[in-house]
Amino acid sequence: MSAINETHPEEFILLGFSEQPWLELPLFILLLIAYPMSIMGNITIILVSKLDTQLHSPMYFFLTNLSFLEICYSTSAVPQMLYNLGSSKKTISYIGCAVQLYFFSTMGTTESLLLAIMSFDRYLAICRPLHYPLIMNHCFCTLLVSMGWLCGTIYVVFEVTVVLQMPLCGNNKLDQLFCEIPVLIKTVCGEKEAAEFELSVACIFIGVIPLCFIFASYASIGRAMLKIKSSEGRKKAFGTCSSHLIVVFLFYGPGISMYLQPPSSISRDQPKFMGLFYVVVTPTLNPFIYTLRNKDVKGALGKLGRSIFCFK
Repeated sequence: MSAINETHPEEFILLGFSEQPWLELPLFILLLIAYPMSIMGNITIILVSKLDTQLHSPMYFFLTNLSFLEICYSTSAVPQMLYNLGSSKKTISYIGCAVQLYFFSTMGTTESLLLAIMSFDRYLAICRPLHYPLIMNHCFCTLLVSMGWLCGTIYVVFEVTVVLQMPLCGNNKLDQLFCEIPVLIKTVCGEKEAAEFELSVACIFIGVIPLCFIFASYASIGRAMLKIKSSEGRKKAFGTCSSHLIVVFLFYGPGISMYLQPPSSISRDQPKFMGLFYVVVTPTLNPFIYTLRNKDVKGALGKLGRSIFCFK
């Protein structure tokens, strides 16, 4: 075992699915397929949104930022997971764990805020169409995204720094596939109730408030859609929102479903599958959701494909 100082270990042992070793090979294959798909899918969304002038609008500006965020989100955890699943040594250095905590938590927090910003964009586009071009200019969109990244980063720097300063008393086993704040808090020795309470309060500000804002935005959008007389107009309005609603459900749904369960009914492996869902499934599905359900993106992809084919 690695040398351990008084408060913090030199490295952590990631237990993962150590009690179900038969799961490691299927998971390794799944990650090996899904991770490149996620990267390529999100890069495609970014390229299409930048190259096609018809997609130079606030909605696709935010979508580009979401795709970039998803790339960073999965990259913060998946390469290390692949390395550990393909190796007999399931460890990560203390510094590596700290860096992963900062990056992974920043991506998750910023995505929550960005999804709220995207719902505000859809609210203005449908409920305030005459004011939309004036309000959602490029400078204001850039300001919104910058504020999302800044707020997410500031929160995470504070939260993770506090968690990393807590004494571990030699505990170096994390019951997860990668480093994340709730798992690290569980290894803290001594009083941890204050840290858990602080984490719960932070989740309200970072998760619950943006979600309530999204619900409020779509409640207003729903009322506005009911006032649209033509079925074609309602269909178009719904089409611009459906993809975002599916992504919101994928981001918040699993977490809410787990937290609504009684603690006694949550299995030991459930948080691990939850972590896999957020770093693998969501970043892989999002490009398909925005591509398959969006005529503009499908058309832009077709033009890009034809231009590449003609160039060859």
